[in-house]
Amino acid sequence: MTPPPIDLRPYLDELERFDDGLMTPAEQEAFELRLEQDADLQRAYELYEQITSDLRWVAGHETLRHRLQGLDMRLDQRQDALDRMHRRQRRQQRRWGLVAAAVVLAALGLWLALRTPPPNAQRDWARYYVPDPGLPESAGLSSHRPLLAEAMQQYRAGHFPAALHALRRVPTDNLGQDTVLYYNGIILLRQNQPVAARSYLKRVSQMPQSNLTSKARYHLGMAYWMANQATEARAALREVASDSLNPYRKPARRVLDAKVIQPQDSSR
Repeated sequence: MTPPPIDLRPYLDELERFDDGLMTPAEQEAFELRLEQDADLQRAYELYEQITSDLRWVAGHETLRHRLQGLDMRLDQRQDALDRMHRRQRRQQRRWGLVAAAVVLAALGLWLALRTPPPNAQRDWARYYVPDPGLPESAGLSSHRPLLAEAMQQYRAGHFPAALHALRRVPTDNLGQDTVLYYNGIILLRQNQPVAARSYLKRVSQMPQSNLTSKARYHLGMAYWMANQATEARAALREVASDSLNPYRKPARRVLDAKVIQPQDSSR
């Protein structure tokens, strides 16, 4: 028997703090123990992960927090839709099968058209992009911040999903918020998720007191390029190229001089 749909709202604040790494180590350990023992909490966490993943896909320039503010209304709408679907399921099974297939094909076509650069643009991007090397390995990092060290090891090895998972479990009580945001954006960009990466990198680029601000501006420009926002990409990279103190000044200048940032054909 299918269990009734879970109401996410009672767990929302706690799930958000856990996902954002805002819990203390003690709170995180207690929450993970509950997650193993509490079936309702486990279902709520799975639903939260599904919803946040969907939101990242369509988030555009808005942050995940802005999208979550509308969850309360959408959860009610989703519940109503599920109830109606169950009442009609048998007599409309064939119809919904065709509709679902059409939706999947339409979504795939839209994703390919809007988010994935054409083959030549993709090769150009990979050719000119200079990735961040990550935090250097050190005994201090491994002993005092093992999760952060693990995230950097996975990142350098090219295991980006594992790196992102480890990074989001790092306690933030002794780590700057700019560092967490920056490496979230960097890893998402390496996963070819420029829209999701953009929101993190943009926030860091607007932190004038952070040592990562100038780096974030370069990667933000490259995220714009990957997302086919040619105007924004060129503007961001011009700012980097004009900053004599920016470590990415030369890579930004090479991209601009090559004139390879071009919008996709609007007829596609």
